[in-house]
Amino acid sequence: MDPRNLYPESPLDGGEQQPPGSTEAMPDRPDHGEESYKGSGRLAGRKAIITGGDSGIGRAVAIAFAREGADVLISYLPEEEEDAADTAQLIEKAGQKAVRVPGDIRDEEHCKTIVERAVAELGGVDILVNNAAYQMAQPGGITDITTEQFDRVMKTNLYAMFWLTRAAVPHLGPGATIINTASIQAYQSSAHLLDYATTKGGIVAFTKALAEDLADKGVRVNAVAPGPIWTPLIPATMHPEKVQSFGSDTPLGRPGQPAELAPAYVYFASPESSYTNGEVLGVTGGKPVS
Repeated sequence: MDPRNLYPESPLDGGEQQPPGSTEAMPDRPDHGEESYKGSGRLAGRKAIITGGDSGIGRAVAIAFAREGADVLISYLPEEEEDAADTAQLIEKAGQKAVRVPGDIRDEEHCKTIVERAVAELGGVDILVNNAAYQMAQPGGITDITTEQFDRVMKTNLYAMFWLTRAAVPHLGPGATIINTASIQAYQSSAHLLDYATTKGGIVAFTKALAEDLADKGVRVNAVAPGPIWTPLIPATMHPEKVQSFGSDTPLGRPGQPAELAPAYVYFASPESSYTNGEVLGVTGGKPVS
């Protein structure tokens, strides 16, 4: 099948939204693999934490992990409860346990709670997916980025990843994996997303350093770098003109769908990637990540 027309081109209608955005409010709803993803038991018996697991890439990964046989804890903001309930239902429909943990990962204690809930309710942690992120486009560049916004982006995208990982590491045994969500913005940074791009570059560095740190424990660390992916974050944080053309500048000529990201996370979570460590896999519609 031709990848150029496998999914719709822009413009897509995401509705008029405020952060963090809602899947239900999007007239053109993303495809998370609800109908298409078929599992084959590659993660049977595994226990996963996915931050930002209520919608977008996080939901697609949760669906895929569950259909591969993993129990899944999803963390999300309290205002995303409706989306989270839908994701949990999809996990349970796959025959797996779903644990929902609402809260703000900008709080260090909450990050510890997420890991503690996974240990208590899933029986351990085998896979940590640091996926939750915040962005807010500012066409004026650095002079329009307030200290409050900069702090929110840093705390959500970097501090929380550090806190969650530090809390999870004592519970990770040989064969466990950590998967971080980087971005094309780490390599092709946009002025209107200066603070967000900064964090995504940091995630790439964190991934590589952590992979070296944990290799002697038999724990692998890798990252996925998405390109322009159609999620509630896009209409909720970007200006309408950017939403209208979102993804049209890729070589494939369209935005990606969350369902197209999930197999990359399954690969890194499964033994199929046993000799892959400290790597970044770009899923970008053809935009280079080097």
